[in-house]
Amino acid sequence: MDKSADRVTAEQFRDIIELLNSSMDDYLYVYDYLQDTFSISSSALERFNISTNPFNNVLRELEKFVYPEDYPLLAEDLRALRFGQKEIHDMEYRWLDKKGDTVWINCRGRVLKDENGKAELLVGCINEIGRQQTADNVSGLMGELRLRQVTQAHGVERMKGYMLRLGIDNFKEINENRGMDYGDMILRKTAECIEAVIEPRQKLFRIVADEFMLIDFDANGARDAKRLYKKIRSTIDAFIESNFYEVFYTTSAGILNLEEIADQSYSNLMKLSEFALNEAKIRGRNRCYVFDQRDYDSFCRKRKIIQIMRKAVNDGCKGFEVYFQPIVDINANRIASAETLLRFYSEELGSISPAEFIPLLEESGLIIPVGKWVLHQAMRACSELQKTIPDFRISVNLSYIQVLKSNVMAEILVGVEKYRLRPGSIVIELTESGFLESNESFIKFCEGLRESGVLLALDDFGTGYSNFHYLYNLNPDSIKIDRGFTFKALHNDYEKNLLRHMIDMVHSIDLKLCIEGIETQEEFSKICEIEPDYIQGFYFGRPCPFEQFRWQYVNNQ
Repeated sequence: MDKSADRVTAEQFRDIIELLNSSMDDYLYVYDYLQDTFSISSSALERFNISTNPFNNVLRELEKFVYPEDYPLLAEDLRALRFGQKEIHDMEYRWLDKKGDTVWINCRGRVLKDENGKAELLVGCINEIGRQQTADNVSGLMGELRLRQVTQAHGVERMKGYMLRLGIDNFKEINENRGMDYGDMILRKTAECIEAVIEPRQKLFRIVADEFMLIDFDANGARDAKRLYKKIRSTIDAFIESNFYEVFYTTSAGILNLEEIADQSYSNLMKLSEFALNEAKIRGRNRCYVFDQRDYDSFCRKRKIIQIMRKAVNDGCKGFEVYFQPIVDINANRIASAETLLRFYSEELGSISPAEFIPLLEESGLIIPVGKWVLHQAMRACSELQKTIPDFRISVNLSYIQVLKSNVMAEILVGVEKYRLRPGSIVIELTESGFLESNESFIKFCEGLRESGVLLALDDFGTGYSNFHYLYNLNPDSIKIDRGFTFKALHNDYEKNLLRHMIDMVHSIDLKLCIEGIETQEEFSKICEIEPDYIQGFYFGRPCPFEQFRWQYVNNQ
């Protein structure tokens, strides 16, 4: 042991570590073998899953934030250092951060011995191998690490002003079409355009890929941020024009009004600014969006619902339930079929409206396993009901996601065979508004239905823009008029005549027509005047679970 080191105790090393903590990005540490105590730069507690500093029972505590697969090698190396088998520690392995994500580190250290030559202290430095550079050499700006330091420098003091997160729209296409070097040039020019219009008090950083962060702690919030965004756009437009439109691109921005943000921790500010920028892009790009807590709450609710539904799917679709609503044959004056409708209940959130959860099923792709489950529930129900009404039919709604991204045709045929149904017992309903861009996949699917004898109904007819085009391309067996169209026909003679002519046209090409949304006796009487084939609505019955449907509408017929 060196004479200089001989005079430094573990406590003094801890004081030195704390003294240097604010002036360096790496983490210093001292491991006191005799006291079995580990001390590290206090900034490490903000980054990693370390609960106290210093801490005892070192090997046991290290196990809490060292990546499990790396822990055995680390423990073996620390023991070798302690028992004099080696004097230098140099390992690359992983720690866990506050979120539980892995962070690669390089941990180096040297053993200091007591007068008897016994290992007393392990003193060293830890740095993150993949840590972002302080500065970005492409744009010439400071990077995210410095942004973190600037925001954290405020400590407990609340920040005012704004953060403006700006991103280049469709930047990936520039790289793909023109190459990475050209993309780097666009990043540099964009940075120059922004720097040309900002004031000395405003700070600009490049954070990730094609995104920049601009902060102004002295501004008047969102109003000033919007004004600056317009200047930035104008400067970038001028650059594009001076470059003879060799490439054209736009920028979007998300704005945080800092006075309105309760949690001003760095991680939360970055999370909210990312949301704000994504909202600007979702709403059409080439615009700015000011963070609104209500929008974010709605976003979080959607994410929560998807999370709950994913768990439900993994638990055998627990929480989902199929309801059935009667469809009445006007000419025979009896129930001919039922539409299958999906419901969802969560113990945490209660009943969730189909208008809310079905789009989320489609967005997340969960509509494929849930749709398969619904299909089998419906066919099983049809098989049971045909024991009483042999020609009973069941209607099942399919999402365009199911048609495009799964082999739902095969699943229908498997179900028909499994539940011993005639193919004509199943009516597949395709919502017109979901198929506005029909392509060969849809047409091929519809042809497959016809070839297999499965019936096709075009739902919500009248809400789209290419109604007769669909009749020609998809060649359905029936169409369903949605409640909105029905309501207009019930209260407007022109709309009623239009519906009458539509029914005549549908009948002339040998199709059946079902009117949805009939809720009263008066509505029923008026609609019967124009002679549809089927009627559906609350007047005949609300959607209900299978057993209630069987008792109320089938067994009592």
